Amino acid sequence: MAAPKRDELAGNGYQPVIIRARERQDDRWVQRTLPDSVSQECPVALVYNGISHAVMMATPTDLEDFALGFSLSERIVTEPSQIFETEIVDHGEQGIELQMHIHGACANALKLAQRNLIGPTGCGLCGKVTLEQIRRPLPTRQSRPLPGPEQVQTALTGLDQHQRLQQLTGTMHAACWCDSEGRIQLLREDVGRHNALDKLVGALRRAGHDRCDGFALVSSRGSYEMVAKAAEADLGTLVTVSGVTAMAIRDARQAGLNLIGFARRGRQVIYTSGDSA
Repeated sequence: MAAPKRDELAGNGYQPVIIRARERQDDRWVQRTLPDSVSQECPVALVYNGISHAVMMATPTDLEDFALGFSLSERIVTEPSQIFETEIVDHGEQGIELQMHIHGACANALKLAQRNLIGPTGCGLCGKVTLEQIRRPLPTRQSRPLPGPEQVQTALTGLDQHQRLQQLTGTMHAACWCDSEGRIQLLREDVGRHNALDKLVGALRRAGHDRCDGFALVSSRGSYEMVAKAAEADLGTLVTVSGVTAMAIRDARQAGLNLIGFARRGRQVIYTSGDSA
């Protein structure tokens, strides 16, 4: 049975509200009643072969992409074909279940991992049982050419133009895939930065995009988890609007991932690249 359409379950990622806005005008405050939009977030459970594995607070959009991207970045599956079916089940105010039927070998490996994750919006590591699970070795990838500064600037300009939910709510992170000229090809949004990147990874794999020619841009900082997801998905280059952490630099260098941080108009910081010493 085909899964219900995303918009039938969870809306468009935002909710209209009526607000009372206080504004300073000359020497006094004026209050006005206005229509506005706020972002949606709800519990989204990822269920594999009938067993709930993780519950993430996420924006309920692009859920099929989220299911696939999360499964790939967490190494629950290694190929999209190992997920035979994904059904989206709406439980109203309780949240949403992404019920996936996966290959038996993947399901058995997941049971052995003994992981139970409950993840707040901004969390990418909550619920890991051991230090080994957190510091798992990342795959070493073939180094890719570093995107030029003008290409990164083009992507930054496009980011503002493409973030529809951010424009409406002011609370959304974005992850996007840009071609070699910096033109945005795919963009996904979520209140959680890790969720946005998982959605992008899933969208790239579902669409069959060539990840050898382009780079990923995210509207957040470059932490260990973001580098791990980018390396796992073989994105080649991760560009972040905010700064990066020391662990992110170490792991990006070991994985052969180009890492550019503080990407702003007129300035970029290269932390790792294929031509680094």
